Amino acid sequence: MTSHLRKAELHCHVEGAAPPALTLAQAEKYGIDSSAFVRDGVYVWKDFTSFIGCYDFVASVFRTAEDYAALAEAYLGELAAANTIYSELFVSPDHGEAVGLSPDDYIGGLAAGIIAAREKTGIECRMIIVGERHLGPESVLRRAEWAAEFEHPLVTGFNMAGEERLHRVSDYARAFDIVREAGLGITIHAGELCGAFSVADALDLVRPSRIGHGVRAIEDPDLVRRLADLGTVLEVCPGSNIALKVFPDFESHPLRRFVEAGVKVTLNSDDPPFFHTSLAQEYETASKVFDFSDAEINAMTRTAIEAAFVDETTRKTLLAKLQATDWG
Repeated sequence: MTSHLRKAELHCHVEGAAPPALTLAQAEKYGIDSSAFVRDGVYVWKDFTSFIGCYDFVASVFRTAEDYAALAEAYLGELAAANTIYSELFVSPDHGEAVGLSPDDYIGGLAAGIIAAREKTGIECRMIIVGERHLGPESVLRRAEWAAEFEHPLVTGFNMAGEERLHRVSDYARAFDIVREAGLGITIHAGELCGAFSVADALDLVRPSRIGHGVRAIEDPDLVRRLADLGTVLEVCPGSNIALKVFPDFESHPLRRFVEAGVKVTLNSDDPPFFHTSLAQEYETASKVFDFSDAEINAMTRTAIEAAFVDETTRKTLLAKLQATDWG
């Protein structure tokens, strides 16, 4: 069991963390038919394209700042109950705008939920602004320009997510230059649906400190060595990778190979109820399926805190909490 271990998560999409029961309640609140996307208490999708469609539906039933406050507080409460001390949430103002919610109100609602959860449980959380790749380079550029000007103490990074098979990383490089100049932390989804070239492009053109997924880098041994040499952190989501058939099973998943090659990795749940997982489950999988020791798992959590987009005072506090677990 890993319930005694302190946990940290760097890769979770806030709408993707919505429990089906909460989504059903929200749909009923707004008189929206959810039957095509939620059946028997689970989300319905069959491949990445339909997963995006289901995700967008779930996002569409959260329509006010109060709705988003409730979502953030619910998820962070669940994490805290699993002994999680830190969370980063990927947040997409584009989803808020799609239902008429301004970016300011979208972020404000989430922030209210984050603060409420911290007051109740002590969990720390930061938000990473997401540009949606499948909305096109101009959309991501617009979101980057907005993020660079937007100032909020809980917004500390920028990411690009969405359909990786559309466009090339080079089409988005300018957006990342803008947020880098603004001082935001940078991570990018790469090497999930697309192969090792996607990770190489991200390293060359975006120069992120972290890469979301990145697991297809295993197809190129030279690239794996490069990741290790650079110290680039991979936000690995094993349950997601299996659910989306990036790998057929855990036995073929490269998590342990990355660790053995000296690549820095962290454990994450991505969109947990969509993939029938949770952060707690990912830690259990690391222990029981990948056979990592508590010390090895704690090292991944330490990597997450060291790579977190937080101020140094907060980082030291979090590391001290983890250190107490190490000693325990």
